[in-house]
Parts: sequence; C-alpha cells; structure tokens
Amino acid sequence: MPAARLPIPLWPFGPHQALTLQVHELTVHGRNSEALALADRLEHVVDLLGDTRSVGMIRQGRLYALISLGRLHEALEEGERLLQMHRTSGARTGEAKTLADTAEVLIKLGLLDEGLHRLANATRLLESIPRSNVRYISAMSSVSEAARAAELYELADEASAFAVESFARGTDQRAAAELQRAELLLEWGLRLEHVGLTEEANVRFARSVDLVRYWVQHHFHDAPLATVLYALGLVKIGAVEQALTLADSLVVPLRDNGHEHEARLAHLAYGIALRCTGRLREARREFLAADELAPLSPQRLIFQYELALLAAAEQPGDSTGALLNAVREHARHLWRLRLERRSMLQQARRRVDLEAARASADRDAAQDALTGLGNRRQFDRQLDQIAAGPGSAVLLLVDIDRFKGINDHFSHIVGDRVLREIAAVLRAHCRPEDVAVRLGGDEFALFLRTDLPTAARVGERIRDVVTARDWNQVAFGLRVTLSIGVAALHDGMDGRQLYDMADRNLYVAKRGGRDRVAA
Repeated sequence: MPAARLPIPLWPFGPHQALTLQVHELTVHGRNSEALALADRLEHVVDLLGDTRSVGMIRQGRLYALISLGRLHEALEEGERLLQMHRTSGARTGEAKTLADTAEVLIKLGLLDEGLHRLANATRLLESIPRSNVRYISAMSSVSEAARAAELYELADEASAFAVESFARGTDQRAAAELQRAELLLEWGLRLEHVGLTEEANVRFARSVDLVRYWVQHHFHDAPLATVLYALGLVKIGAVEQALTLADSLVVPLRDNGHEHEARLAHLAYGIALRCTGRLREARREFLAADELAPLSPQRLIFQYELALLAAAEQPGDSTGALLNAVREHARHLWRLRLERRSMLQQARRRVDLEAARASADRDAAQDALTGLGNRRQFDRQLDQIAAGPGSAVLLLVDIDRFKGINDHFSHIVGDRVLREIAAVLRAHCRPEDVAVRLGGDEFALFLRTDLPTAARVGERIRDVVTARDWNQVAFGLRVTLSIGVAALHDGMDGRQLYDMADRNLYVAKRGGRDRVAA
C-alpha cells in the first residue's frame, strides 16, 4: 500500500524548482501518471541548467510514482541511477534514503535478502547523520516504508513516529508524515486481526483515525488517500454508518480517475461497512473488486481474509468454516515468517557492520597518518584502476619547493604544519570523485576526473593559493611554493606511463625555476 512520502526538501528559488516540487505533490495526491509525465519533461531542462539538486528530486519523484503504479523493475532501475548520483556527490543522507527506497522495491519483488541488506545499510548510514537535519527525517520516512514492505511493523512505526514528531503541528510536512503513519497503523491493525490480536488491532485503528483527521479537514478534495484511510479507520472503530456514506461516495470517482490504490482501500472500507449492516451480497462485490485491483500478495491476503469472513457469514457450515480456518492459518504462517524477518534484519545489520569495519580498516591502511590523505598504497591502487578506465583522467604531481630547508631552518614541527596545510588545500580542490594522496615526504598527487586544460587551471589555482598564503602565521619569515607536473591519460596508456609523464613535467617545472605548473 503506497503511502504519502516525504522527499528530501528543496526550497524553491525559481520556476523550475517549483515544478520539481510539483512532481512530488502529484505523487502525494495519487496522480502518479501525471507525475511521471511532468518528471520526463522537466528532467532534461533542469539537467541543462546544471541544477543537480533538482535532477535528484525529479528522479526521486519518478521513483515514487513508479512504485505506486507497481512498475517495480523500472522503479529499481531509477533507484539505482539515483543511488549512484548520491554516492558520486557524497550526499550521505540522500544515499541512505535511496538505499531504503530501493530496499522497499527489492522486498516487494521478493528479493528479501538483498532488500534487508540495503535496509540495514540505510539504518547504519543514518546513525552518522545529525537527527535534527530535515533530510534525516525524510530518509527515516523511507526506512519506515521499507520496513513496512517486509512487515517489520515495529521498526516502521518507530521511524514514522520520529518523522511525525519532527515537524510542527499544523504544517503540511507534519500532515504528510501523519498520513504515512496512519496507513501503516491501519495495515498493522488488519494483520493483527488476522492472527487474533484484536485488542492490539483496535488500538492501532483508533490511532490511525486520530492521525488522518487533519488531512480530511484541510485537504478533502485533493487528498483521496487520506479520505479512504479515514473511511477504513471509521469502519474498524465502529462508526459504520459514517464510513458507509463516505466510502460509497469515493469508489466510482477514484476508479474513474485511475487512483487504483485508493480505490482498493475504498472498496475494502465499503465492503466491511456493507457486511456490518447485513448487506452481504453487495459486500462480496466490493471485496472481489478490491481483490482484482491488488497485484501484491500482502494486500491480497487482507482482501481474501475479508472474503473468507463473508463466506462464513453467508453460508455457515463446515466448508466455509474450513476455508476461514485455512486463511487464518496462512495468516499465522506469514506472521511467523514476519518474526523470522526480524532476525534476518539483525543478521543483515551485523553483516553490514562487519563490512564497514573491514572497509574502515582498509581505509586506515591506505591513509597517511599526518595529513589524512591517501598514502602510497592508495596511490598505487588508483594507478591500477586508472589503467583500465576511460580517458578524462588527469594526474597532478605536487612537490613542495625546498622542503628540506624548511625542516632544517624552521624545525620539523613547522614542516609537519606545512604538510597539513598543503593537504588541506589539495582536499579543498577535490570533488567527490577526485582523489588526493601524499606519496611521502613533501610529495603529493591529485587524481582528477577532467580534461588536461581544466586540470592545469586547477593546478594554477592550488599554486596561487599556497603562494598567497600568509605563512608568517605559521613561522615568521616562512615562504612556501609548489612545483606541479600535470599529465592526462590517453588511449593505450597505463597508470605507470601516466605517472612517468607527470613526473617528467614535474621535473620541467623544477628546472624552470620552481613555483610553477608544467602540463
């Protein structure tokens, strides 16, 4: 059951950003085909404008629309594109959110192990992000949806409750989070009924009705999901006549407007209300209509359970009683599997933690202790990777001019301070896909994914920054300059040949008087 989803926020500064937000508004209100059409028209324009943040938002909106429409394989492809985009840009919160979103898709596709592994990765990544960050809240809503897809309702409820409480009362963000949680609580309550936990189910039904009232009062005409959740919640807490009237008014318009998910829930609410008033034949019609619109097995169980209850009421006897018992036993079996999934998620989390510990140890082994940059091991690894890669890779070799004299005249403490300052300058000129390393002593290297002229300009900027730095703040009379050799990878070259070319250019820079770039 798709719910209202919280996108990573984007504050509009222009018309195209307002349209980007509209993609998400359309998905929230169930107009998913319109959202896809707008996303397709908008992404190319925004990409040309160079607004990568808006591109990410559009892809996220497309992902949610595809999930809601049940086009799960397409949704997974879109999620993979978005995940790569966040990883390339170093956006950890976006990466965590998309890990959870793709975990939901994988779980719905039946790829449970892979889905739970991604969910575990998402929760681990979120532990390193400030909880006060509004993007963190958005990511937690995705964790809730992924957990809900696996029927891990406790985790889903914890994540969605956090999202609700993070927003001020009366705001649209709070209302959207409450709508998401209301649908979760309804589904949880229905599943609790299946296994005979009626009192616990009733508590969740009552909470759901309380949460959804804001939407019904303020967004009645443009939030069909809120209205059908309200109707379903009302009938489950015993307000049958009110639910009957409301659900009756919803079914046809929802189907006519293509809101299949909302129509399923409206059929369900209407069918339960009809059964409660003794109109059993009409109730059967509604349950069958809901069942026909339910492509996913967890939803079908809900509708088939209601059909089994109805059959037992229509024709009491051994055969209908056996059917109802069979459905209940199937529900209990799925509930036991749900409990096993909790253990599977814990195991996945331990596996993720172990992988992270190994990766951390590997990073430490490839890190220079003084500067925090990569070390010679990292440098050799980059050369090996570059050898098999495409062009548009450039190597800058950076050497501190007359560094031995700095150590001898000012002390090794000052020398170490200079090394750390140079490392900071190199790091500041790196994009997420670039790599800076300290080769040893006063030698550094910078791998850039760009062309040779651009890399040469980067080298000049680095040299200018270092030359213009007031080094008297470090030690009176200190002056620091750099010599830089630049080389670009060409077809047929390997990493070692790239290094040799950059080294030759570094030698040219030094022979030319130092404090210069040779490309």
